[in-house]
Amino acid sequence: MEKPLPPQPRAARLSPEEERLKELARQQRDAQARGVTSIDAMREAIKRSARALDAPTTIARLRAPDAASFAARAAQGLPFIMTGLVGKWPLSTLTPRDLQERFGEVPVRARVGDYINTAFAPDRAMQDMPLKAYLELVEEHDAGLPPYVGNLELRPLNALCHWPGYFRKMGPARFWIGPAGTVTPLHCDYDDNIFAQIWGSKRIILSPPHHHDLLYPTQANGLLFGSPFDPEKPDFERFPLARQALMIECIVAAGEMLYVPAGWYHQVRSLTFSLSANRWARGVPLALGADHAAVARGS
Repeated sequence: MEKPLPPQPRAARLSPEEERLKELARQQRDAQARGVTSIDAMREAIKRSARALDAPTTIARLRAPDAASFAARAAQGLPFIMTGLVGKWPLSTLTPRDLQERFGEVPVRARVGDYINTAFAPDRAMQDMPLKAYLELVEEHDAGLPPYVGNLELRPLNALCHWPGYFRKMGPARFWIGPAGTVTPLHCDYDDNIFAQIWGSKRIILSPPHHHDLLYPTQANGLLFGSPFDPEKPDFERFPLARQALMIECIVAAGEMLYVPAGWYHQVRSLTFSLSANRWARGVPLALGADHAAVARGS
């Protein structure tokens, strides 16, 4: 049986005006970090650029591109998978048992309960525990959504990774650990992203930025939008516009890295026990090209 988990204390709610001012300050910081005048203008430029793309049916694969080759490919505005990089990382050689023995005392925060329908809510259920306790919890889990460690900056693990220098400026590595069945529901981030599959495999379903309005999005913040539409179990009666949205599926296997351009929606499901990590760029998205100067001016 799964161990009972006490609820995490909830933070005091802000008033609507306090929330508005907090989000405005956040967007100003985000824009400054990316060298643009307006996050709103950057989002619209990404959608405008995506409308000119030829719709792909599959995700391309290429082997270990250098920085120049990566930039040229990323400028096309399409996702692609890279091989020959992640498998060389020291972290890739470890096992779950190694993780438990070497890093068992590292603190983590696990998503518990129905973390799919509350994925972008500020008060979703979380539980703090050492990594060892989380791995034991996973072993004992027998029903429902398995607990999921996600989007955490785990520096001891990152010391065993060798990230390629594809972006001029990157945010910290964020780690994702969980068994088969863990899910990150459909959403988009307005930063370029490289996603490394270290162990296991994941199914990722992607949809382009200009199909944003077909996916009934809800804004979590200026750089993150979530969708209630589930491309694995589509409900077209509830979400009829989603019939028009392009969905592209790929499997990212151990040792592979996926580039997700800014603004692309993606849903992620673990097919096996998985360890993944990603890093977001902190700059103008590479797909914008000629729109770069206009976005920097806010026009």
